[in-house]
Amino acid sequence: MTAKLCIAILLAGTAIAQAAHAEELTVATGGGLIADAERAAFFVPTAKALGITFKEETIQNVRDVRIQVQSGAVTWDLAQLGLDECQLAAKEGLLEKIDHGLVSTDGIEATADTDYCIPAYYYSTVPAWNTATGKPMSSWADFFDTANFPGARSVYKYPRGNLEMALLADGVAPDKLYPLDVDRAFKRLAQLKPEIQAWWDSGAQSAQLLKDGEVDYIQIWNGRASSVIRDGGKAGFTFNQGILTADTFAIPKGAPHKATAMKALAMFLSPEQQAHFPLTVDYGPANQKAFATGVLPPERIAQINTSPENAKKQVKLDERWWAENTAAVLERWDNFMQQ
Repeated sequence: MTAKLCIAILLAGTAIAQAAHAEELTVATGGGLIADAERAAFFVPTAKALGITFKEETIQNVRDVRIQVQSGAVTWDLAQLGLDECQLAAKEGLLEKIDHGLVSTDGIEATADTDYCIPAYYYSTVPAWNTATGKPMSSWADFFDTANFPGARSVYKYPRGNLEMALLADGVAPDKLYPLDVDRAFKRLAQLKPEIQAWWDSGAQSAQLLKDGEVDYIQIWNGRASSVIRDGGKAGFTFNQGILTADTFAIPKGAPHKATAMKALAMFLSPEQQAHFPLTVDYGPANQKAFATGVLPPERIAQINTSPENAKKQVKLDERWWAENTAAVLERWDNFMQQ
């Protein structure tokens, strides 16, 4: 055996040993298309840069974090949560405080407290229509106008976003939405309820309803509407009065690898990694500096919900309000659905 071959074998063995002992972060995501985008934009480049590996698990909601923390058996280092859920978890003491000396919020405008929760990306709730049976809409007022826009409707089976939609349809100015007038919102929703043929409870279901032409008009997440259009479906949508809602990556209290998780979070929120996120999915980066990186071509920027041009047409959901009022609204919602 030659000396060069011995050295090569030694180096290969060292690399394998290092890989075998690389620190492993466990990240809990919602799975699906968004997890694919997170993997490509965040997990893979971060693992390479920090010399770590990622193990992916699935989270349903904030209750999963609560169970781990309260039982003293935390296995997740990072957990994907809706920004309102993240705010709630922070109030309950379930999260590690973010080190802003390491994790920058430069370029990120948030409606929430960033001590524990920083937006990672935004999706939009928008009005969409079947182009074969429906007419183009320009506002939520059109969505509620069943006289001029007759046809079957479909709406998300959850109050968040629905109250905002109803109030905007009822003429409330975007900058006057919060605090939400819950009574007024439910009154307006009750007027539309007879026209709602399907209440969807997953993004996949909403896309299928639109693609199959089962409804004429639908309140839907923009990424799902885009996927229908790309697949040749007869669909259209508008960002006008879209409701921007954020998801975040939080660090559960007692995370096994808190320090490394903090470094990973810093990379997830960097302009470069943020810019790669919408290359895989039609949801936009939270960091506005992503649009100046050169990663995204102009034609792609024009399609992204958080681009400067599209964002100004929309309303940001107030996560703080929802964190404080979700329990009460859910009780009211359950009664509304049973009526």
